[in-house]
Amino acid sequence: MQFYGGPITKLIEELSRLPGIGGKSAQRLAFYIINQPLEKAKTLAASIIDARENVRYCDICCNLTDQNPCRICQNAKRNPKEIMVVEDPRDMAAYERTQEYHGLYHVLHGAISPMHGVGPNDLTIAALLKRLQNQPVEEVIVATNPNVEGEATALYISKLIKPTGVKVTRIAHGVPVGGDLEYVDEVTLFRALEGRREI
Repeated sequence: MQFYGGPITKLIEELSRLPGIGGKSAQRLAFYIINQPLEKAKTLAASIIDARENVRYCDICCNLTDQNPCRICQNAKRNPKEIMVVEDPRDMAAYERTQEYHGLYHVLHGAISPMHGVGPNDLTIAALLKRLQNQPVEEVIVATNPNVEGEATALYISKLIKPTGVKVTRIAHGVPVGGDLEYVDEVTLFRALEGRREI
């Protein structure tokens, strides 16, 4: 890449450090940025710096926010008796897009994964338990991913919370809308059967 010259090479190297961005994608992004008007490039750079300097974790739910507590935790219209536990801020954003959930959230920032060296102490589980002591919660909805790590995390959280008397539920898993049964894996089909309801 050195044949592009120092500044372009440096930009490509930095972009290729981003998750999911390989060398070719980094090169494509670098040329896109370079071909933009200078003001647009400055706006992009300023946005990155602003986000890095001003985004932090909410003291209550551990979500990413530019104000503390975050907008969801401050919203008096949310149901404080329900907390949905998610692995990642993107999972929370996905539920918010449905506009159907009106409780609060708690972001774990990962899932228990001994293979990757992630244990319960690496997540925000202790902060969740502290919330349950200080807040009149009736239900904790565990919405971790339907994989080995997500299931292990859900079971771990359930075992910690159930003795407190708070109801612990798990989101249902099943066949996606528009999916064909012949292409769905066995575990998903079993979960769909297990989570069936009367119509």
